[in-house]
Amino acid sequence: MRSTEQNARGFSLVELMAAMTLGLIVLAATTQLFKSGMDATILVTQSSEMQQNVRATLNLIAKDVSMAGSGLPSGGLALPNGAGSVASLFAVDANRAWLANNAYPGKFMYGIIPGDNNGMESGGPVNVTATGTGSDAITIVYADYSFPLNQYTTSIPAANPNGDKVTFTPPVPLPVGFPAIQSPTGIQVGDLILFSNNLGSAVGEVTGITPNGANTDISFLNGDPLQVNQTAAAAGNIKSIIGGGATTATRIWAVTYFIEVPAAATGQPPRLMRQVSGQSPSPVADNIIALTVTYDLCDGTNGPACSGVNNPLLAPFSPSQIHKVNIQVMAQTLNAYGNRSRSTALATSVSTRSLSFKDRYQ
Repeated sequence: MRSTEQNARGFSLVELMAAMTLGLIVLAATTQLFKSGMDATILVTQSSEMQQNVRATLNLIAKDVSMAGSGLPSGGLALPNGAGSVASLFAVDANRAWLANNAYPGKFMYGIIPGDNNGMESGGPVNVTATGTGSDAITIVYADYSFPLNQYTTSIPAANPNGDKVTFTPPVPLPVGFPAIQSPTGIQVGDLILFSNNLGSAVGEVTGITPNGANTDISFLNGDPLQVNQTAAAAGNIKSIIGGGATTATRIWAVTYFIEVPAAATGQPPRLMRQVSGQSPSPVADNIIALTVTYDLCDGTNGPACSGVNNPLLAPFSPSQIHKVNIQVMAQTLNAYGNRSRSTALATSVSTRSLSFKDRYQ
């Protein structure tokens, strides 16, 4: 009877503790394996999204750069200048200026405005924490041919000798589907309009749009955020080309890329922004920690030091000499996983259209 009782007893405390310990070890190992798998999945997903962001960013910048200078006068466009003028601006909307140095060089609008080490949002950090350095900016100016503003008849009313109001008349008969000035893809306050006639070219920023029967009156009043409507300037304004005969009008884009580092309270990572003419900027991609842009200005006459130039605004170079733009974008995965965050940098080069013309055979 005693032998039967001994055989029927349960586990001893030592055996139970050993079994629990083994179970906990297996459970911990399984949990760690599961966590490692989840971390790897998240990192792979973030890395894939990061690379997609960088590629999309490069494609968008390259598309704009390939259009640089399109529709502008050869070599660029003179902005309001002379007595009574002030510097015209880019990267500005109705609320603020987005870059610290945002005046057109020499009061001249080139197809490409370099922004060496000027790519951090004004008023924010001067460096990106992840790199400890700043960023470049680039501004690209080109004509918008998607909206047929040049098919409207353009006239400056005699009652507005300063050129601060222009009347646009649609073609007659009106083609089916022809877009109106105030259609969804039409003209908005803050857009830039380029006017050209026999007396030259001038640009104005739209400050108001008013229907006038079948026509549309567009205002270009002084005090515009981009400071291009300067009726008091001696030259380079709309007023200076009044009386030059038939005038054509074309919307132009002034597109600026820069990096914004949102306030820490928002919890948002650095991101690349795209700002157009006088409109508010919009984000292109998150987690972009560097934008580096250099320029090739070689034309066979200015020596070997003309490749990879950081700032073509410095003598002996000019933005109108730019032949190729070299762009590098760096992105980083989110920092939620500490030292397991990753970064990647992709680069591309874009040959620009001819920003200047020089006949070397004469």
